[in-house]
Amino acid sequence: MTEENIAPLIPDEIVMSKIYLIRGHKVMLDNDLAELYEVETRVLNQAVNRHVDRFPVDFMFRLDDNEWQNLMSQSVTSSWGGRRKSPYVFTEHGVLMLSSVLNSQKAIQVNIRIMRVFTRIHSMLTDNTELRLALEKLERKTDNNTKNLEVVFKYLDELIEKKTNNENRKQIGFQPLQPDN
Repeated sequence: MTEENIAPLIPDEIVMSKIYLIRGHKVMLDNDLAELYEVETRVLNQAVNRHVDRFPVDFMFRLDDNEWQNLMSQSVTSSWGGRRKSPYVFTEHGVLMLSSVLNSQKAIQVNIRIMRVFTRIHSMLTDNTELRLALEKLERKTDNNTKNLEVVFKYLDELIEKKTNNENRKQIGFQPLQPDN
């Protein structure tokens, strides 16, 4: 079974919406991961507990009561049923380790998809950090010279306008037929 058969069924946006920032780490909840893997949360946690030595505290931890209450208040939760314990959360490395304890083709392919999303997030953060640092450097150079700063912002406006104008460019490649009105 190839990745194309499984992973594209899960849009990146769905995976990204299940990533939270807790204790300074990007993490995913056990129940969200179980949903993606199409297993019960109980089954996922049993597999983890059988191999707990593979999940040090920087790979997985349990939310404390305050964190759990805060997270529940931020998301829509069911008014019936519920959990007896707060959830496990898995860092990026913990999610990667899950593929070794959930030994199914589905788990492996979903993990590949999740890792690609984490990689995209890292890339976006790096790109934004580099841009921010470049702007700060430019700002330091032009503190007393507002004329240069105006030139820079004019140039940025031209780039934005050029990008907007590119949207009107003739598209090449396959074009789906448009239905007649």
